[in-house]
Amino acid sequence: MNTTTTTIESAGDDVQLISSIAGGDHAAFEQLVDAHGGQMMSVARRFLRCEEDVNDAIQEALICVFKNAGRFEGNSRLSTWLHRITVNACLMKLRSQRRRHEVKIEDLLPTFDDTGHRTSTLRPWNDGPVEAASNSETRRQVRECIDQLPEDYRTVLLLRDIEQLDTDETAKLLDCSSACVKTRLHRARMALRELLTPIFAADRDVC
Repeated sequence: MNTTTTTIESAGDDVQLISSIAGGDHAAFEQLVDAHGGQMMSVARRFLRCEEDVNDAIQEALICVFKNAGRFEGNSRLSTWLHRITVNACLMKLRSQRRRHEVKIEDLLPTFDDTGHRTSTLRPWNDGPVEAASNSETRRQVRECIDQLPEDYRTVLLLRDIEQLDTDETAKLLDCSSACVKTRLHRARMALRELLTPIFAADRDVC
C-alpha cells in the first residue's frame, strides 16, 4: 500500500472514530484516549509545571473533545485538532493562575551602553541548542531557563518555537495582534539566549 492510500485510510479512520464518539460511543472515546492521550499529555507538560495542573488541563481538553466531536469534519489530521484543543486548555489553565511575582523581561535582556554596544561580551555557543538538547540534563536546564521567562513571553515562545504555530495562529489564541506576538517572541528569544549562555557558551569553565 502506498503512502497516499495509507494517509487517506487514516483520515477516514479518524473521521469514523470521531463520528462514533459524537454518537456517544464510550469505547471509541477510550480508543482515542489510548491512541492520543500520551501526546496530549506531553503537550500539556510543556506549558504547565505540576502534574495536577497537567491532569486538570487534559481533563478539560478531553471533555471539550467529547462535547465537540460532532464538529470535526476531517479537514485536518485528528492529532492536529487534538493538539489545538490541548493547547487551548493549557492556556485557559495559565490564565486562571497568573503568577503574582514575575521577573520583568527587561531584567533578562542584554544591556547596552550609551553608544549602543553591549555591556557584556556576546560569547559564541559551543554546541547548538538542538545538539545539546539531546542530553537529558541539558534539556532540564533549558526547560528551567524557559520557565524563568515572564508568562506572556514564555507562552509566545512555546507556541511559536516549540508547538510550531504560525504568528497569526498564535495571535488568535492569545487574543492579541500579530505585531505583539512578533515583539514578544523577539524579546523572549533574546532573554532566553542570555539565560542559556552560561550553559552553551564555548568558553564556559570546564571542571
